[in-house]
Amino acid sequence: MTLACERMTYCLVACIVFSVCPSDVHAQSQADTPQSRPALGLPPAPMAVPHPGPATDQPYAPQAILPGGVVVTLWPSGSKYVKADRVKEAEQYNMSQSVPGRVNSIVNIHNPSIEFHPVDGSLNTGAVVILAAGGGHNTLNVGTEAADFVPFFYQYGINSVILRNRLRRDGYNPKTDEVYDALQAIRLVRAYAKQWKIDPNKIGIMGFSAGAELATPAAIRFEEFDKANNEASDPLAGVTSRPDFVGVIYPGPSPFARGAKPGIPKNAPPAFIMCAGAGDRQHAVWADEYFAAMLAAGIPNVEMHIYGNGHHPGSGSTGGLTDRAGTPMGTWQFRFVDWFRDLGFMQKPGVKTRAAEDVEAFVRGPAPGARGGRRGSGAGTRPGQ
Repeated sequence: MTLACERMTYCLVACIVFSVCPSDVHAQSQADTPQSRPALGLPPAPMAVPHPGPATDQPYAPQAILPGGVVVTLWPSGSKYVKADRVKEAEQYNMSQSVPGRVNSIVNIHNPSIEFHPVDGSLNTGAVVILAAGGGHNTLNVGTEAADFVPFFYQYGINSVILRNRLRRDGYNPKTDEVYDALQAIRLVRAYAKQWKIDPNKIGIMGFSAGAELATPAAIRFEEFDKANNEASDPLAGVTSRPDFVGVIYPGPSPFARGAKPGIPKNAPPAFIMCAGAGDRQHAVWADEYFAAMLAAGIPNVEMHIYGNGHHPGSGSTGGLTDRAGTPMGTWQFRFVDWFRDLGFMQKPGVKTRAAEDVEAFVRGPAPGARGGRRGSGAGTRPGQ
């Protein structure tokens, strides 16, 4: 009798707690089976998926790959830098198969361009990072190494520009055509400084892998490019292509690779360099060559991070901001922000940066190793420090 009473008590409590008896719950679950519900139907198609523009009888008009992008072509119509027989060809997008609307990469670029993305006025530092994506000069990985950085930099008040440069696979020379695209992009962004509410003294370029092969020459070849493009008919004549900083991210070979020793101007910009070590050995060697050359020249504010664990994109790792299986290499972007802030690039527009002050002090001082001069990093130290 006692056991029977306990069972009856338990059943009564269960019915009170669930408001229904177990038999009723089972009946409801049977009524809610998929077979008894109306079909849900397919989800709607993705919206606002970017598409390349059409080929017409005019030079190709590049399209924004992110909402709100302001797209400007680099070279005027008829420029000697553009192939007249190919400038009308449309770009080709490689879209993600799992993320609707995500442009992974672009090829067939014959009318190179920039795509500007501003930040709100209350956040705006005036600084601009021009993003030069990698891809082995065979494709332009604008997803992981450009578009992903637009919202990241936005949170810090840093404006972004996606560079769409020409590629070796399409018949262009990485050491000339692609580098010219990078230098022209810097000039063009600077020319629009007033309209875009950016600081003309806080414009730099960050290159990834093959894109770093554009950023590193830009750091030393700006003077020759400006002299070669100073005709009165050039709307950018007198606007310098010198970057105020460079980011060198798991780089391809720099101008200093294989023992080369090109000249380094005293006003070469500060650099942030990042690469994995043994897991990306060859790129780490190229990173070290650039760092060593700048250090030997005494260029101030050059910082390098070689991580113990990590791989090059496509060889066990993905690029850009993506996490690297929890290793510290996946947080390199925060080291860049630390460096960027330390050099004064994240102050309000118009405030002179520490980077600019250090460059000016170095240019005024004697060459490293000169009699009476200071050696090493002291050459770039600000007065009073």
